Amino acid sequence: MTTLYITGAGVSAESGIPTFRGQDGFWTIGSKNYTPMEMATRRMYTQNPVEFLSWYYQRFATYRHHGPNDVHYWLADKNLITQNIDGLDGKAGNKNYIAIHGRLDQMTLFHTQGESVETIQTPWEEVDENQFQSSLLTMFNINSSTLQPVLNHSFKPYVLLFDEFYTELYRISEAQQRMKDAHKIIFMGTSFSVNITQMALETAVRYDIPVEVIDPNPVSIPYDNVTYHKITASAYIQAKG
Repeated sequence: MTTLYITGAGVSAESGIPTFRGQDGFWTIGSKNYTPMEMATRRMYTQNPVEFLSWYYQRFATYRHHGPNDVHYWLADKNLITQNIDGLDGKAGNKNYIAIHGRLDQMTLFHTQGESVETIQTPWEEVDENQFQSSLLTMFNINSSTLQPVLNHSFKPYVLLFDEFYTELYRISEAQQRMKDAHKIIFMGTSFSVNITQMALETAVRYDIPVEVIDPNPVSIPYDNVTYHKITASAYIQAKG
C-alpha cells in the first residue's frame, strides 16, 4: 500500500512547457487548417502525416531539451503515473514511472492497436530544418509515393492520440493495479479532462481511497473523501520539506 501520484501538464509548466488548456496551451494552438483536437488523432496521422508530423514537431518536439524542475525531482522516488509525454520524470531519475500517454523521445512501429510492439528512440536530431517536411517523412518511413504511413512498416510517435485507446503498450493494466493498491491518490496539476483521471477517480470511489488535489484552481470533484490544496505543485513540495 502506497501513495499514488498522478500528474498533469501543470507540473511541467515551470520547466517552460505550455500546459494544454491555458492561453498558450497545446490544445489552443492548432495548425493553419486544423484545430488541435483534429490534429492529435490517428486519423490525421493516417491521412495527412505531413501535417500531423509538422504540427507534432512544432508543438512538442521543440521542447525536448527542457529539463526537469524541483517537482519532477521530488517525485523521482514516488509511485507515479504521468499524463505528460515530455519525459521529464525520467530525466529526473524516476525509474518506474508510467507514462500513460506515451513519450516524446520514443516511437513505435505503426501497428494495429493492441498488438505488441517495442518502443525505440526517435532520432529528432536528424530533422533538417532546411528540408523540414521531407526529413520528417523519411524519419518516420512514410511512403514517398502515397505520402501515407504503411502499417507494420512506417513509424508513429509513441503518443496516445484522441481517437486511440489505452493498451498494454501504455502499461494500462499496471496503471489500474497501482490505482487499486494505493492507500491515497494525489493529483497534481491536472484538469481532470482525460480518461485516466476519470478512471482513477472511479477507482478511488469504488475502493474508498482518499484523494488529494493539488492545483491553484482545482476542479471540484463529486466525491466526499477529497482534500484540496489550492497551491502549485512546487509550493506543495516546499511545504512538505
